[in-house]
Amino acid sequence: MGKFLCGSHIAVEFDDRVLAHIQVVIGAKLRRGESMLFSWRDSPDAGDGRTTVWIHPLSDVVFKYYGHRKPAVNPEWVDAMMLEANKPGGLQLIEEPGQNAPRPVAHHNPIAASGFSAS
Repeated sequence: MGKFLCGSHIAVEFDDRVLAHIQVVIGAKLRRGESMLFSWRDSPDAGDGRTTVWIHPLSDVVFKYYGHRKPAVNPEWVDAMMLEANKPGGLQLIEEPGQNAPRPVAHHNPIAASGFSAS
């Protein structure tokens, strides 16, 4: 389980493989100087709602992996996620093409009180 950290208030856990795909998509958008919304469904223990963050080229974004191996990246899933990221609603987590797995769910963990520092 890896973490997506955004600014000083958001820490969200995703499976390392899901996080690797998110990183590829967000990295591509930021390299081009593009801003975007990124939304995910929260886990039931976090209220079972949705969270959306605004990501721009000056955003403080960290991808923290807990596994020591680099996850395999599915180019079809990256392409599908890039299509989502380019829509007005921004990047939404979608099922991996060709998989019958449920839509990825984030384990939301606000970090404002935990003293997270990206330095």
